[in-house]
Amino acid sequence: MPLVIVDQARYHQGRRLPCSDIGEELDTIRGEGSSDFLWIGMKDPSEETFSRVSDELHLHPLAIEDSIVGDQRPKLERYGDGYFLVLRPLRYLEETSDVLSGELMVFLGANHLVTVRRGEAAPLAGLRTRLERDPGALELGTWGVFHAIIDHIVDQYLAIEDELQVDLDAIERRVFSAEGMVGTEEIYALKREVLEFKRAANPLLRPLTQLVGEATPVPGEELRLRFRDVKDHLSLVIDNTESQDRLLTDVLSAHLAQLGVRQNQDMRKISAWAAMAALPTMLAGVYGMNFKGMPELDASGDLGGHEIYYGYPLVILSMIGACVVLYRLFKRSGWL
Repeated sequence: MPLVIVDQARYHQGRRLPCSDIGEELDTIRGEGSSDFLWIGMKDPSEETFSRVSDELHLHPLAIEDSIVGDQRPKLERYGDGYFLVLRPLRYLEETSDVLSGELMVFLGANHLVTVRRGEAAPLAGLRTRLERDPGALELGTWGVFHAIIDHIVDQYLAIEDELQVDLDAIERRVFSAEGMVGTEEIYALKREVLEFKRAANPLLRPLTQLVGEATPVPGEELRLRFRDVKDHLSLVIDNTESQDRLLTDVLSAHLAQLGVRQNQDMRKISAWAAMAALPTMLAGVYGMNFKGMPELDASGDLGGHEIYYGYPLVILSMIGACVVLYRLFKRSGWL
């Protein structure tokens, strides 16, 4: 897939300036000793075409390899005077309640910032536009944009965590409702989405801890406070997600227990009906053996000069009476 430079610009005191040639603009910035910086945004780079930008910016080969190969855990690496950050942006699909994961790599230097997107779950066009309208972060240089990107991703986590909580509450209500109409696969699917969320959010806590620790590379107290605020938000997200994961496990266990109870109830009903069917079958089998020495077969009485054989109706009535007695007993015990 060819390299796609989605956007590139030079920023001077928070204002956007055109950037036609990356190398020339960097030489100008370094020669003037300016606080200006370049922000280059790319999507799905290939190894062959990524070399042009990397040669101009002197990016580290290991960081380039991670950007090209992809499928990285969130992490923060220092290469010389620059930093390399891997983020896992997430996107929530309202129609299917799925959580899609993308990748975002950020190269941070003194005079440049390069963002590399992989997948469709990591759009940054809206963030750049918002920063250009309110250039407070841009005025803080590359570290200000660095913070804005991480803060943007964590804000996405907060919004998606709220959506997952809504889905979890809905499933929990359905599991413990009278109908209980929820499938095991539905609970398991939501648990998978929560795990996908955890794979993106949990590893990011370590890089943010590095940025707010005693040996923080973040310049200025104001930026350090901002990074600390982002870390607090991420910690909240992780705590809530851990609670959701545990609750989903409990909900799944409760659902499976309910299925077991319903199966037992069904088996009791089947057993009760089988018992009621077995008794008349037994009686019919006994009297269907055609033994000649069974007085009940010839049982009769005189009624108005007519001989009435009452053996057959007596057996039928006995069957019906036995079934009624069994039905009442099973009904009283809760089997029916």
